[in-house]
Order: sequence, then structure tokens, then C-alpha cells
Amino acid sequence: MDTCTLTVNGQRQVLPADPARRLSEVLRDGLGLRGTKVGCDAGDCGACTVLLDGAPVCACLTPLGQAEGRSIETIEGQKNTPLQQAFLRRGAAQCGICTPGMVMTAEAYLRGARAPTRAEAEEALGGVLCRCTGYTKIIDAVMDAAPGAVAEMPEAGRAVGAAVARLDGAAKVDGTEAYGADAVPQDALLVRAVRAPYAPASFAFGDIDGWAADSGVRVFTARDIAGTNRFGVIPAFRDQPALAEDRARLAGEAVALVAGKPAIVETLDLSGFPITWREDPADRPVHDAHPDNLLIAGKVRRGMAREAMADAVVMVHGAMRTGYVEHAYIEPEAGVAWMDGETLVIRACTQAPIMDRDDTAAVLGLPPEAVRIIPAATGGGFGSKLDVSLQPLIGVVALKTGQPARMVYSRAESMASTTKRHPSDMRGTLGADAEGRIVAMQFDGDFNTGAYASWGPTVAGRVPVHASGPYFIPSYHAEARANYSYQPISGAFRGFGVPQAAILQETLFDDLAGKLSMDRLEFRRLNALRDGQSTVCGQTLYGVGMEACLEALETPWQDALRRADAANARGGHIRHGVGIASCWYGCGNTAIANPSTIRIGLTRDGRLCLHQGAVDIGQGSNTVIPQIAADALGLPLAQFEIIGADTALTPDCGKTSGSRQTYVTGSAALRAGRALRALILKQTNMGPEAVLRLDRAVLHVSDGEREQRIDLADLSEQAHGYVLWAEESYDPPTQPLDEDGQGVPYAVYGYGAQLVELSVDMGLGTVKVHKVTAAHDLGRVINPQLAEGQVEGGIAQGLGLALMEEFIPRRTENLHDYLIPTTGDMPEIETIFLEVPDPEGPMGAKGLGEHVLIPTAPAILNAIRDATGALVTELPALPHRVLAAIREAGHG
Repeated sequence: MDTCTLTVNGQRQVLPADPARRLSEVLRDGLGLRGTKVGCDAGDCGACTVLLDGAPVCACLTPLGQAEGRSIETIEGQKNTPLQQAFLRRGAAQCGICTPGMVMTAEAYLRGARAPTRAEAEEALGGVLCRCTGYTKIIDAVMDAAPGAVAEMPEAGRAVGAAVARLDGAAKVDGTEAYGADAVPQDALLVRAVRAPYAPASFAFGDIDGWAADSGVRVFTARDIAGTNRFGVIPAFRDQPALAEDRARLAGEAVALVAGKPAIVETLDLSGFPITWREDPADRPVHDAHPDNLLIAGKVRRGMAREAMADAVVMVHGAMRTGYVEHAYIEPEAGVAWMDGETLVIRACTQAPIMDRDDTAAVLGLPPEAVRIIPAATGGGFGSKLDVSLQPLIGVVALKTGQPARMVYSRAESMASTTKRHPSDMRGTLGADAEGRIVAMQFDGDFNTGAYASWGPTVAGRVPVHASGPYFIPSYHAEARANYSYQPISGAFRGFGVPQAAILQETLFDDLAGKLSMDRLEFRRLNALRDGQSTVCGQTLYGVGMEACLEALETPWQDALRRADAANARGGHIRHGVGIASCWYGCGNTAIANPSTIRIGLTRDGRLCLHQGAVDIGQGSNTVIPQIAADALGLPLAQFEIIGADTALTPDCGKTSGSRQTYVTGSAALRAGRALRALILKQTNMGPEAVLRLDRAVLHVSDGEREQRIDLADLSEQAHGYVLWAEESYDPPTQPLDEDGQGVPYAVYGYGAQLVELSVDMGLGTVKVHKVTAAHDLGRVINPQLAEGQVEGGIAQGLGLALMEEFIPRRTENLHDYLIPTTGDMPEIETIFLEVPDPEGPMGAKGLGEHVLIPTAPAILNAIRDATGALVTELPALPHRVLAAIREAGHG
């Protein structure tokens, strides 16, 4: 057999010659170097970047023949370099899926840069996409690529508030973090899906058995599913089949599975699969049980808004439309399933392991205890990986064959078949009195939930609660509907409909301020919710940080206005504008149970174990939750051994969504730490101020005058193998909403405000955002570095929502035509954190992850209007829409 010789990380490698094979496949599958990640197989994302004779190339586009006789460097060849140290020190990795590509690209740039500049670094890294970080900390790391370890771990009692480097960060920067596609058991079958080419459509199978025999594979259809062939994130609304039975409601919906040896399945042409398609009438209801295609409606009513409008001196009306937005995480869905005795084990990317377990078990006809979910590292999620995708598919193959089954979605499969942000069509009216105080608001919105329910009920319920914004509105009426369509499924995406509602509400606020001739920031301060006031749901709030956020922006706001005025005074076709918008967001589920459970235990040999089942998708729960637990217990963070999410090993910490983990799981960690501390103090008869010290298998407890010791090796093991342990749960104290939406939907809210400075080319309609100043109330900042990363990443996604991101089925199902922000699109970001403690949050803390996205897009729209006099009412604000708005406003 012909061979190919190349040098990989200094080692000579002789491989079977296959000149056309992708270098990424050779590295990952041939040499087991899976630190090189694959996100698109099209050269669009840059995650697979390696160095070829020192130059960065996309391994997915480089044929093996081009690497013959040449030197290749991968992330595995970078051994704790100054650049990797800087990535870890600066918090440049969040989910980490893009990090190997970023590190390799930056390494090549730094080798050739005599005096690196920030602009040059941004340009050099422009071909590598990141969906989490907003790039700021990545560029910071490149500019700080000098030897230097991360800061020392904090002492006991000082973890909360410290900028602790991500505890799981080392594996992200050295490429050893294992994602869904990185586990390849021996003899694993490769699984591919046969998918609907269009919808709505009916189908009928032909001679499947004959085709399978001729092809050397096995085929699975809905008839192989033993349980209830329906799943969904909300049990009462389960309506999505794992495999469609005879009708496809979604283009890209899976109708059959093909499984076999990878060498066969990889090259199989599925266009010859025996299936006949028939287009169905588009006017047929998507689901027969919903003849009007209405899934559900949500409502909040306080007072009589229509009648109260009569008291308004000034009134404004508006409408806004937003389209589909793709999550665009760099890791497509991937995972592997195998049998461990009678237990089906699934290792896949996910945000909700317990939900995955229960949904998969129900589909496959198994009891939940017969399914074990081990989350792989998740390369971005933002809500879409809450819904199951391939879990029941690989599960049915592993169950039926007894062999491991592996599946990796292509980028096109991922974008066609998984959830999106809900498109919206919204209308609103606001009225204010002569002093500028809002007297009433009306809101009405339709949200396209697509072919299946997914999180449509949550969006319909959450939007009316939040559409008021963080303001006191005495009379209010808001309704939102989630409607079915034969379109992509709309699910959870960082905000559950609140970002869309804020776009309308915050632009209406600017309208009202303008009619009142009031400063836009001052108008918001006048109406901001304050302690002791009630929300539109009748809930009285305390620990409200909205006014503090707006006050923090007062000086930046005045400075920005002066800069814009000075720039515009120079004339020309470039106009500058400043915009502002506020946000609030309820942490956790809406008015229903939302518990998390944490376990902490000490073993006989002195291991201190924290069972932390909250999936970290880049937001930092693997670090923040241990920080809270460490201070609650009173032992150093460095001594904790983290046992991550695994349905067989960790209690249920709920799903990673709704900005709930810091607050809900953090509260459980606080309780568990305090409970274990209380147990230790009781056994040693020490007071609450005693100091704990763990020295191997001896626990020392001292109050300064005396010391007690517990020899852990002398204690008998209890549950879970621990000699001392505690397990505690926390469930937010909410109350169900009545028919008018009155009640306590959330126990804790987060608050924020952002101001945007931008310029608009009046001839081209192009928009350039120059700076965003973001003020957010976290209640208590648990980890400032990770919190900053969340702000920067959220702003990046908000910028994409506002200016460029528009998913069009069958046209933008790749990362070339679907545009997300790159390094060159990002503005300067200044972050201001406020700490207005919440009486319910752990140590006063509030959530953050979803909040930071909400104000960005409306602030951008308000700044565009400030610059041009024109409001764009359909997002994204692409150049042709900006120009159309300018012409309609009479300025073109």
C-alpha cells in the first residue's frame, strides 16, 4: 500500500496514502489528535486550524496530499506555552470549542509579529469564529502572551469575589477537553439520518431491507421505537417525534437512521435511500389538535390599560418584527451511546442531562434508571442544546444492536434540524403624563414556534411578564401567542423571547422621551422600578438595581453625547449616534418548581468532593458553584474535587437555562456547604467562627484557643462512600400566576443598562458600533473575570441580532452565508458591575448570562435613530433596511 509521510508535532508519521482525505480526519481519526476541533468542514469557523510549515490553515480544507513531507503543528504540540498561559490567565476560553483554533492562529501571528498591535491581532484572528466570548479576552490574551501563571487560588473564605481562573480552563487551552465528537469507542457504529427535503410532506418507505442488505448497513425507523415516539422539554407539550412516522412537518426532520461500519456509512449516498415523498397542502394545520395553529397564549393584565390611556398626555404606538436567529454554536450536535450491562449510557453535548435521560427513556420505552447521561463538554449551547437531538437516535441503535453507536451532525444538519430564536411580530402602545411618568402600556405579540412546541409555551408566558421592561407601569395589558408553522423549530435562545420584546419596548421609550422633550436616560431613571414597588404581575420587589445601573451610565452618557455632537458637527455622510436601553430578567423557571441539589462529602482518605450537576456550557458554573461552596464550608477552593454532571453520580441541578445556575444551584451549594460545616462544628463542639483546615486525612477545627481534630480514616463510611457529607436542595419561592398573570413568577431578577456609540454611513446604510458601555447589577459578583466574559459574549450576540443575523431555511444553513460577528465587528466594551444585594440570592447574587444580551439590540436601534432620525422596524438592520428607514423618515 502506498504511504504518506509527514511530521506532526516533531514526530515523523507514516500513514496510508489517501491524498484527497481531509487533514482534519487524518489528525483526529488516524492519529487520535482530537484537540483539532471540527465545526463546519467548510473552512468557515476556523476551529480546525493547525500550522502547516508554520502557516495557519484549516485542516478541514487541506487534503492530505498537500501535507506530504511537510511539518504540521497541532494544539497537542503546544505545551503550556506563554500564549496558553495567557489564555487561561485572561479567561479567553469559555466553552472552549474554538480555543485550539484560536491558540494555533495566534501562535502563528505572534511568531511573525515584531511589535504586536491589537488591530493586527484582531485581523490575524478574524478567520476563527467564537460564539461565546465576544473576542475581547482572546485579544487580551494575545497581547499578554508572556510567561506567567494564573493567580494563586484564594485562601479559605475568600473565594467569592475573586477572579479565579476557570477551574476547567486548562483542558480547554491545551486541547484535551473532550466534546461530543471526541469519544470514539472501538467498533462503534456510525449513524446517519435520512432527513426530509422539504415540509410539509408525507412519505412512504420502499424496500428498506433490500437496500440495507445491498449497502451493508442497518436501517431503523419509527417502528423500531419501543416507547412513546414523542419528546419535548415541557411534558404537557411533548409533540416532536424522534423519527417521523409518515409525515414531516420540518425540512430536515429525521425519518430514518442508517448505521454501520464508518468506512461504509461515511461514503454512502443517501439520495438512493428507498423513500417516496409527497408534498402536503401548506394550509393543513401543523398539528390536528391545534386547527388554528395556536399552541398557547400568555397574558399579564394589571388594571385597565386601555381606559388608563385616557389619562396620558403623550402616547406613542409602534411595531417591530424580528426573524429567525441561529444559535451558531461552533460545536454541531454529537455523541455516542453504548450498553453497560442493562444500562444505556449516552455521552453527548447537552444543557440538561436529567431532561435528556427522562425524554430518551420515554421514547425508547425504558425506565429512567435504565438510562445514564454523561454530558460531554458542550461547545456552546445558548438554549438549543436543552432539547434532545441525537440522544434517542443513537440510543435506539445501541439498544437494537448491542454495539456502541456514534453520531455527529454536519453543520447543515445542525442548522436545519435544531431550534432557533422565535421570530416575532409585535405591536405596542405607551402613554405618559406631563411629568413623564408612564401611566399605561399595551403589548401584543405573535411568536413563530415552528413545527413543534419546544419552548414556545415558555416564551408565550415569559414575554408578557417582561415586556414592560424594568419600569413601574400602573396599568398594563400584554399578550403573547406561540403559533405553529411548517418552519424551523423555535426554542430557547438566551432570553426566551425577552430580547425581542425589549426591542419594541425600549424603542417606544425613546419615542416617548422624544415627544416629552426629555433626556432619554433621565426618562428611564424617572420610571425605573425601585425597592418596594410592584411589577406588572403585582410582585413587590426588593434589591432592585435598575436605578443604580442607570446612575452608573450618567457620566458615560453625557460624554458619549458630546462625542457624537462633535463628530456630527464636522459634517459628511457619516453620522454618529448614541443609544441606551435597559433590561431585567427573572432567573429560573416562570412560576413553577425549579430545584437544584448539591452534595458535598469527605472521604476516609481526605478527599473533599463536590457533586456539581450543573452543566457548564461556557458560562462558568464549574468555577462559580465551587467558589460559593468553598466559602460556605470554610475550606480553600483548591482542595475541592469537582465531580461534574452525570446522572449516575450527581444530584439534579436542573437545566442550564434561564440564568438560574448561579442563583438556584448556587443557593443549593451555599446550603450544602453550611450544612456540612454545621455537622463538623457539632462533632467538635466548636462555635460558628471556628476555622477549618484539611490536612490529608485529618480535619482540624480551631477557634484560636483550642483545636479539635477529626481523623477521617477512623470514621465509618456512610452513603455515597463519605464519612462526613451533606446534601441540600433549593427551590425558588415563586407563586403560580392567575388568569391575569398576577403572582410571583420569579424570586430573583437581574438588572442592567447599556449605552451604544455608533456611526452610520448615510449613503450605504452600513452601521459600525464603536463602543458599548454596559452597567449590570449582579447583586454580588462571584467571579468578576467570568462575569465580564458573559457581558462581552452577550453583547456580541446582541450585536449580531441587531445588525447581521438572519436565518433563512435552506439558504443560510452554513457559517458562510449565515453571518455572526467576527473580531472585526466587535466594539470596545466597558463593563461596570453594580452590587445591589438580593435578599433571596446566595450571598446576594443574581443571575447574569441571559440578561446581558437583552439591551444591546434596542440600544443599537436607538443609536441608529439618534444618528439618522430613522427607526428600523425589522431586524436585522441590514444596510438596505437602514436606507429604507432613512428614506421613509424623509432624510434620504
